[in-house]
Amino acid sequence: MAENFNLEELQNPSAVFFLFGATGDLARRKLFPAIYSLYREGKLKEDFAVIGVARRSRSQEEFREDVYQSIREFCRYKTEDNEEWRVFAQHFEYKSLDINDVNGFRELKEQTEKIEERYNIPGNRMFYLALAPELFGNVSFNLEKGGMLEGPGWNRLVIEKPFGYDLKSAEKLNEQIRQVFEEEEIYRIDHYLGKEMVQNIEVIRFSNAFFEPLWNNMHIANIQITLSETVGVEERGGYYDHAGALKDMGQNHMLQTLAMIAMEPPSRLLPEDIRDEKVKVLRSLRPYKTNDEVEENVIRGQYIKGSARGQDLPAYRDEDKVDPNSNTETYFATRLFVDNFRWAGVPFYIRTGKRLPVKTTEIVVEFRSMPTNVYLGQKHKLEPNLLVIRVNPMEGIYVKINAKKPGSENDIQPVAMDFCQSCMVGINSPEAYERLLHDAARGESTYFTRWDEVASAWSFVDHIAKAWADEPSKLSTYPAGSWGPKEADELLAKDGFHWWPVNGQDEDNVVWQKYN
Repeated sequence: MAENFNLEELQNPSAVFFLFGATGDLARRKLFPAIYSLYREGKLKEDFAVIGVARRSRSQEEFREDVYQSIREFCRYKTEDNEEWRVFAQHFEYKSLDINDVNGFRELKEQTEKIEERYNIPGNRMFYLALAPELFGNVSFNLEKGGMLEGPGWNRLVIEKPFGYDLKSAEKLNEQIRQVFEEEEIYRIDHYLGKEMVQNIEVIRFSNAFFEPLWNNMHIANIQITLSETVGVEERGGYYDHAGALKDMGQNHMLQTLAMIAMEPPSRLLPEDIRDEKVKVLRSLRPYKTNDEVEENVIRGQYIKGSARGQDLPAYRDEDKVDPNSNTETYFATRLFVDNFRWAGVPFYIRTGKRLPVKTTEIVVEFRSMPTNVYLGQKHKLEPNLLVIRVNPMEGIYVKINAKKPGSENDIQPVAMDFCQSCMVGINSPEAYERLLHDAARGESTYFTRWDEVASAWSFVDHIAKAWADEPSKLSTYPAGSWGPKEADELLAKDGFHWWPVNGQDEDNVVWQKYN
C-alpha cells in the first residue's frame, strides 16, 4: 500500500498502467495525453509501463502510432517523432482481449511480468476501466481468476462514471467489485474533482480569515452553481438519451462541487477525514420525497431548435441517435437545502444544461445585503457582495464589493477585485486527468469518491428521477442558445433572488478586467 512507499516512490510512482478501453475516445483525448504530460514533467520516470487493452486487433506499432497521434492532437505538451518520443513509446504495449475470456487474462499476466522485469517495476498495477459500468464486475472477477492480482506490489482499480444508473444498480455494482477489491483499492474518478479551482475551494475557504467566519447562514443569502455547455449531445446521443442531465451531471459533478462548498473543516488534512465531511453534506441534503416537492423545487427542460452566434441549432429530438419522442432532460435546475446547523435556511441553486450560450462552470456565493436603513442604504441601491469561483474554462476568483464611483461625490458602483489564475499559469496548467492519474498511482484518494458518497448522491437523485418517471410529460422547453426554461428564473424569483450572469457578463456594469 502507499503508506509503505518512501518519498521518492510517492512522487514518482513505478507501476504498470492497464487502460481497458484503450481504443476509445477517453483514452485518446485524455488518458494518453495525461500520461505523456506526467512523463514530461518527471512525475513518471523510466520505471513505468502502459498496456492498452481492448477487443479490437492492433499491432504494437499501430497502437503506438495511435498514442502518438493522440498526443499530437490533444496534449498540452507537443512531441516530435524523435529519439525522446521513441524512448517514451517503448513503454507502451497492447493486448487484444475479450474481457469474458479468462485465458486472455492469463496471457496478459505473462505479458505483464515480462514488462515488469524489463523496467524493474515492483509489481504495482493500476487498472483503469474506461468501460461501460455493467462490465466492471466481469473485468474485476477475471483479473482475479487470471492471476493479475497476485503480484508482490499494490493493485488499484480506477473506474469512470457513471457508477451505476441508480442506487440499486450502483449497490449491485459495488457488491461485485468489493468481492475482488477492498474499498481503499477502488478509485471512483470524477474528473471535476481534478480541476484546479475545485481543489482550490478548500484553500480559499479554510486559509482566509475573512471568508470562513462568514461562511454560514448568518452572512450568506444563497449559493449558485452553474455548469453550462454550448454543445448538444454530439455523438453521445445513444447514451445521453438514457441518462439525461440529472444523472450525467447532477449526481456526480454538481453534488460533488456542492459538497466541497458546504463541508465543515476536516479535523485533519487526510483523505478519509476530508471525505467524511463531504459525506455529511450529502446526507444532510433535504430529500424531495413526493412528486409535489420535486415539482416545486426542480426544473426539467429540453432544448428545441434555436440559434447561437448566427448558426441555426437543431432540437434535441432531431439529434443523431435520439428518440424523436424523447422526454429526456437536457437541462435541470434545482433548489437544494443542506439541513445542518451551518446552512439551515440557505438555498443552494444548481443548474446544468446543453446548448446554453456560454461554456462555463462557476460558483457564486451571494452574501446578505446591507441593511437599507443605514445612511448609504437610504440613498443608494446597494448590490450584494459576491464571491465568484470560476472553475472552467477561465480559472480564477473575483470578489464584488460596493465602492465610491471615481470623480463623484457619493455615487456607489459595484467593483470586482479579480484574480485570473489561468492568466498566471497559462495554457500549461495541468489537466484534471493528469492530477487524478498521478494521485491514484501515489495512493492519494482525496479527490476520488468513496462508496458512501456515491450511495448518498444516488439516494437523493433517485427521488427526483422517480417523480419524473411518474409524470414524464412535465417537461419544459427552451430554445437552443438560450439560458434555459423561464421556469428556472421563476424558481429563484420566488425567493427574491435571480441567477447571476456567468463568465463576467455582469448586467450591473461591474468594473472588472475581462481576460481573453
